[in-house]
Amino acid sequence: MIADARFVVFSLSLMGKRETILVFDSGLGGLTVYREIAAARPNADFIYVADDAAFPYGAMAEPALVSRVLALIGELIAAHRPDLVVIACNTASTIVLPDLRRQFSLPFVGTVPAIKPACANSNTKRVSVLGTEATVTREYTRALIRDYAQDCQVTLVGAKKLAGYAEAELAGAPVSNAALYEEIAPCFRDDGARTDTIVLACTHYPLLIDRLQRLAPWPVNFLDPAPAIARRVGDLLGPALSTGRTGTTRTIFTSGRPPAAALTRFGIAAKPAAATKTG
Repeated sequence: MIADARFVVFSLSLMGKRETILVFDSGLGGLTVYREIAAARPNADFIYVADDAAFPYGAMAEPALVSRVLALIGELIAAHRPDLVVIACNTASTIVLPDLRRQFSLPFVGTVPAIKPACANSNTKRVSVLGTEATVTREYTRALIRDYAQDCQVTLVGAKKLAGYAEAELAGAPVSNAALYEEIAPCFRDDGARTDTIVLACTHYPLLIDRLQRLAPWPVNFLDPAPAIARRVGDLLGPALSTGRTGTTRTIFTSGRPPAAALTRFGIAAKPAAATKTG
């Protein structure tokens, strides 16, 4: 899947060396997470990895997904020696994260639906969780609701096409408002008390946040997971290092086709970390 690395990244355990953070997603959604972490840690070096050859992960059988992600992450760790790995994908996090933590000793930060803070801060006690069909059907997601919903009514909404629509948006081919609204309409419940919080349980969805806010039939709080992920990275790595120079960002797209225009919108030059091939 990934060819040998062309450069060496030193560990933080060596005094004075730079920290390296690997951000992994099935596509472009993880860029919203990368952006938040990079803003908080401007001196860190980043490797952004999109397994776009297998996008979308929600369409893949669970055993195949576990096998693919474990192998790919193993190769990435061996090649680039990151200090921390962010799994910026809800589907991969809810399915593969326990296996990753068992197999590798470095810290992992996952992406899971922000049900606990959503329910804690909802005024109407009506919360919707908008995710891929794979994420909203997972027992992990339902366990979060049992543990943290308290007196909130939580509606699970599986969006079949929304992640693809987000990728199309970044590619300069946005879908119609009608198509977009069809995906999010089930989130808006009014049983005398209206939904006031929508958990974005896919990192692709914040790519559409401006349009989602405009299409909402009434004001709601769309809860983006990226700030919480960035805070968790800080918890694990400690205060951001001050090295006197801005960090670098390199990319890996398993399709071998990095989308230069989309990366430019996030301030990333389409400079690969290593050659790629799909498995």
